[in-house]
Amino acid sequence: MSNLPIILVVDDEKQSQEALRRVLADEFQVLTASTAEEAEGLLEHEMVHAILCDQRMPGIQGVDFLKTVRARWPDPVRMIISGYSAAEDIIAGVNEAGIYQYITKPWEPDDLVRTLHGALRLYELQRENAQASLDLKVSPAALEKAIAKKTGTLKRHHHFDGIIHAPTSPLAEVIEMARKVSAFDISVLITGESGTGKELLARAIHYNSPRGNKPFVVENCGALPDQLLESELFGCKKGAFTGAYEDRIGLFEQASGGTIFLDEIGETSPAFQVKLLRVLQEGEIRPLGARLTRKVDVRVIAATNRNLEEEVRHGHFRRDLFYRLAAFPIHLPPLRERPMDVPLLADRLLGETRKGFGRPNLRFADEAMAQLGGYDWPGNVRELQNEIQRMVALADGPRLGTDLLSPRLRARICPAGRALADSGEPLSLKDQVEALEAGLLAEALGRHRWNISRVAEELGLSRVGLRAKLRRYGLERQS
Repeated sequence: MSNLPIILVVDDEKQSQEALRRVLADEFQVLTASTAEEAEGLLEHEMVHAILCDQRMPGIQGVDFLKTVRARWPDPVRMIISGYSAAEDIIAGVNEAGIYQYITKPWEPDDLVRTLHGALRLYELQRENAQASLDLKVSPAALEKAIAKKTGTLKRHHHFDGIIHAPTSPLAEVIEMARKVSAFDISVLITGESGTGKELLARAIHYNSPRGNKPFVVENCGALPDQLLESELFGCKKGAFTGAYEDRIGLFEQASGGTIFLDEIGETSPAFQVKLLRVLQEGEIRPLGARLTRKVDVRVIAATNRNLEEEVRHGHFRRDLFYRLAAFPIHLPPLRERPMDVPLLADRLLGETRKGFGRPNLRFADEAMAQLGGYDWPGNVRELQNEIQRMVALADGPRLGTDLLSPRLRARICPAGRALADSGEPLSLKDQVEALEAGLLAEALGRHRWNISRVAEELGLSRVGLRAKLRRYGLERQS
C-alpha cells in the first residue's frame, strides 16, 4: 500500500491524463477519471488529498463539478486547469467551489508539482484546524496549547542548522548572511534556480526572527491572474467582483505580525506591481471593493528564479519595487556549484525516503554515491530527491547500486557517448569503469573546491593527466 498522497485527475482526454500522470507519478499516487460520475465513484472509496480538474468537460464545467465535490467531500483541495487565462465562468465560481488554485495551459511540470505540494500543506492545515476546533470545544486552553506546540516544532524543524551543506560549501556563507539578517525587520529577496531551496531558506529566516511565533504565509504569485492574486493577498468585500460571494481576509492580514513569502515575484504583471509597491510603501492594504484601507504589520520575503536586475533594465519589472523588495538580496547557488553537498543531501533524502516508503535498511553503494556526486543536477535538490525516490522504488535488495540510476543521469556522467543510451541497454564493463572514474573525479573536485593540485595529489595523477581526464568527462569548471 503506497504512502504517497493521492491526487485525482479529472479530464476527458486520455492524453492529458497520461501527461499529468507522468509528471506526478514520482511524488504522488495518481488516480484518473474521464467523467464527473467516474470521479465521484472514486471519491466514494478513496481518501483523495487533492483534485486536478479540467474546466472544459462534456456535460459539465469543471467549476460546477467542484461545487458538488465541495458539498459532499469538503476535505480534498480543489484546483482547476484551463486553457483560458481569464475565463469568467471560472472566476465566478472560484469562491463557491472553494478552488485553491487556477492553473493555465500549458502548465510547467515544476510549477505544477510545487503547487500540489502547497495544496497538500493546506490539506494538512485544514485537518489540524478541524482537530484544534474539536479540542477547543473540550477545553478553551487546548487550541492555544496546540498552537504553541506547533510553533515550537516548526522553529526546531526550520532552524538554519537544518539546511544541509558541507563546511566548505558556498552555501555556508549564504546561510550565515541569512542568519544575520533574520534578526532585523527588513525585506529580503531570495534569488536562485528552481529547486535550490528558496522557500526553505525563507522559513528559516522567519522562524529564527523576532516574528518567529507569528504566522508564516506563502503565495505563489505566478500561478494566479491579477484579480485573483489581489483577492488572495489583500482580501475582498462581498460583491467586489463576479464570484465574490462573501468577505474574504487576505494573506497580508492573515500574516499580521509575521512574515509573508511571495514566491515567483518576477512573474507578476506591471499593473499588480504598482499595487504591491503601494502596500510596501504605506504599510496598508485596501481589499477589493472596500473604501477604507487597513494597516498591516508584515515582513516581506520575496523569491524568484529570474534575474530581476535584468528584468528592470528591460522594463519588465518596476525599479522602485525591486529596491523595496531587495533591501537585502540573497542568492542561492545551484547544486552544480556545490558538489560537496551532494553526498550529505543524498544521505538525508535517502533517510526521508526510506521512512516514507517503509524500507529502513536501504543504503547507497559506494559507486552509486560517486556517480551522484559526478552529475551536475540541472533540476537541483528536487531532481536529486526524484532520483533517490526512483532508486528506492526500484530496489530489490538493501543496496542501491548504479543499475538503479536513471538513464539520463548515467548518460550525463559520461557525456562523450560512452554511457547508457536512451534505449535502456545496460552499461558495458568499460562504460561502468569510466562512469565510476568520472564520479570519483567529481567528488574529489567538490571536496577540494576545484583545487587542481590537491585533487591530483590525492588521486596520484599529474596536473596534466588530471586535466586531460576532466576534458574527457566534460568536468572542466565553467567560468
